[in-house]
Amino acid sequence: MSKKILFMGTPDYATTIFEELINSEYEIVGLFTQPDKPVGRKQVLTAPHIKQYCIDENINIPIFQPLKLRGNEEATEQIKGLNPDFIVVAAYGQILPKDILDIAPCINLHASLLPKYRGASPIQESLLNNDIYTGVTSMLMEEGLDSGDILGLQYLKITPTMEVSEAFEKLSLIAAKLTIVTLDNFENIKPIKQNESEVSFCKKIKKDDGLVNFINAKNLYQKYKAYSFWPGVFLESELKLKDIELNEEVSINNEGQILEINEDFIIVGCKKGSLRIRTLQAPSKKAMNAIDYIRGQRLELGKIIV
Repeated sequence: MSKKILFMGTPDYATTIFEELINSEYEIVGLFTQPDKPVGRKQVLTAPHIKQYCIDENINIPIFQPLKLRGNEEATEQIKGLNPDFIVVAAYGQILPKDILDIAPCINLHASLLPKYRGASPIQESLLNNDIYTGVTSMLMEEGLDSGDILGLQYLKITPTMEVSEAFEKLSLIAAKLTIVTLDNFENIKPIKQNESEVSFCKKIKKDDGLVNFINAKNLYQKYKAYSFWPGVFLESELKLKDIELNEEVSINNEGQILEINEDFIIVGCKKGSLRIRTLQAPSKKAMNAIDYIRGQRLELGKIIV
């Protein structure tokens, strides 16, 4: 008789793990995800990625979208009624209260090598800090924030040009496989306590985190890799910088000066180092080739981009 799984998750990272479970021998008895939210300028009510996946694939399981779990007796009773053997959690977006944690073993798939980067944005944080490795931890959940005992770890080497979307995709595939391995071997795994002396935290990302300047090329490039999906990187003028490469990181230049104009990119100087930029986007305008942008702004070699 197959074990029953209640899944809790919201974005595409969670969907990849959920899909692996759907195609496994485990029985998915229900899905908890965040409520539908208004998106875009027209504020169109939009389902979370994982709910939309269920609709598109005609997956017929109960879907629950409570606004909050803490103090929600109805949600607790709904979970008890599903009688899960395990609760698997991946980027759900809410902390599980004790009354839910006590129902069944709760396993979280956190996209960092815990205890490093507990919190909301571990993938972006690893790129910001120019880490060589990141990975996924399967963890037995407790009341603290990502503080439970470790059940399994899987590493991912970060390549020098890896951006956040690629990292998300690779880590979600790793997490999907690690979920099955953890569930298959759960009875024989000896949980390992996290080393509290090595704990670090990461915050929820805000739009303002994408603000950059031309002081340090390497730092700007790391921000770009971390935030290229959202919120992007932009100057004080709200000019967005897209399709960026680190050109070099040692030269001394005037901040924002156009050092070279090539066929399909420009090289822009930072106080330290320089960047290769292919695409720029002015506020409320469409993104365009950097060459076309500087021509339209009558910016020549040696001029400053602001």
